[in-house]
Amino acid sequence: MYTPSEKEQLRRNEHHEADVVVVGAGILGCAVAVALGNQDRSVILLERSLKEPDRIVGELLQPGGVQALEKLGLRDCLEEIDAVKVFGYDVIYYGEEVAIPYPEDVRGGEASDEMRGTKRKRPEGRSFHHGRFIQRLREKAMAHPNVTVIEATATEMVTSGYTGQVLGVEANVQGKPDSFFGHLTIIADGYASKFRKEYRTDTPVAKSKFWGLELIDAPLPMPNHGHVILGDGAPVLLYQIGTHETRALVDIPENTTSASVANGGVKGHIRNVVIPSLPPAVRPCFEAAIEKDRLRSMPNSFLPPKTNITPGLAILGDALNMRHPLTGGGMTVAFNDVVLLSDLLDPAVVPSLASTGLVLKQLKRLHWQRKSLSSVINILAQALYSLFAANDTQLKALQQGCFEYFKLGGNCVDGPVGLLAGIIRNPFVLIYHFFSVAVYAIWIYVASGGILAAPFRATIGSSMVFYKACAVLFPAQSLGGHLLGRMPRPESERVHWVIPSTKFYTTCTWGVAHEQ
Repeated sequence: MYTPSEKEQLRRNEHHEADVVVVGAGILGCAVAVALGNQDRSVILLERSLKEPDRIVGELLQPGGVQALEKLGLRDCLEEIDAVKVFGYDVIYYGEEVAIPYPEDVRGGEASDEMRGTKRKRPEGRSFHHGRFIQRLREKAMAHPNVTVIEATATEMVTSGYTGQVLGVEANVQGKPDSFFGHLTIIADGYASKFRKEYRTDTPVAKSKFWGLELIDAPLPMPNHGHVILGDGAPVLLYQIGTHETRALVDIPENTTSASVANGGVKGHIRNVVIPSLPPAVRPCFEAAIEKDRLRSMPNSFLPPKTNITPGLAILGDALNMRHPLTGGGMTVAFNDVVLLSDLLDPAVVPSLASTGLVLKQLKRLHWQRKSLSSVINILAQALYSLFAANDTQLKALQQGCFEYFKLGGNCVDGPVGLLAGIIRNPFVLIYHFFSVAVYAIWIYVASGGILAAPFRATIGSSMVFYKACAVLFPAQSLGGHLLGRMPRPESERVHWVIPSTKFYTTCTWGVAHEQ
């Protein structure tokens, strides 16, 4: 391990100067500090409070995130925190269940040697208490010889009056003003970022909230799986975060009548709408949690990514890009962004971060290279939420079609859950499965209507369902950042698809997408 010189230690600790200043010691902040520290960069990591955070989201890491964590040398942060293995999902639709395990082989006949050998097994995610995981990441950062962690509240940017370049940040340290300087300042201060608004005009949009409860010793229908419960209301999520603890997240859209004050508020909604839709074995634990545990909420925000164009500055993590947390993809995107960024800023490519023009060029590349994963997860999260929180006839038809599609098994499960897990990174696979669900939903919608309703459903009704599917996907694609236009793809990527109605197999080869 590289031992920093006394000069570098003095530079960080006394003069508050480093190659990189990172604001926010959360998921992304800690990971990027360690990754850049591993490249012999000098890093100052600022965090408002180093106490263990207590949040109700950021508790499920998909297999694609676990893989990225391993690439960063941080996989052992999942140890000693009572983390629970996650093997997939259990979707419960009006009491009927279907298991959707993570896929064993996501590339069909194109499996790698690693997947053919001893490591060929279904990938695993992890769920845990968010605060415990954060503290393990912080311990890694604090132990790194190239990283100095300081409890400080960043207050404003230090910017050159001549060039507009960001030179660092001003901060309060134990109530006293101070300044920290670096060639590159990374803002990773989360969904409520105080600096985001200085560099972009759009703001996060939240149309619902997750209300969280902690269940004790809940008998889940399928242990080691996340549970998605669909019924008359918006979706409910259940997943273990410890040996005895299970997180329950209840989605409540804004202006929900059953959650109004007149109907008993959020607790009234949970008692009258949510609990009757739960598996019977879980209901007593849920009722006990309502009485004992405090209800906490988090806004379900979405925010499209933007290219970093300010010299000396990179905005990353939830400060840059958010999606509905239904699919648990936020941490997976964050860790993969750190992997990409550390590769793009490798000293062999960028010898000095003082080369501001070269750093900006690499940040532009990051914006496009991250799309193969981030756009898939962003679009999937928003589209699935629209279906799972269905509130009209067409969306209900698509919701039922989605569930019946999962029941077909095989590629109809492996493809969608591989996308959700962050291990299939091809947006064309997402589009294929989404419209396969739409076509299958239309078939079910027409077939289930009876003779009298069949003419209407086969013509006007089916057109309305298909239109609704387009209305769901294309706005979500806009959130993903127009992924089809300039997303880099390998020269030949073979993807095996199955159309469920015909069992017809086809192979497609996509050409190279060149930036203009």
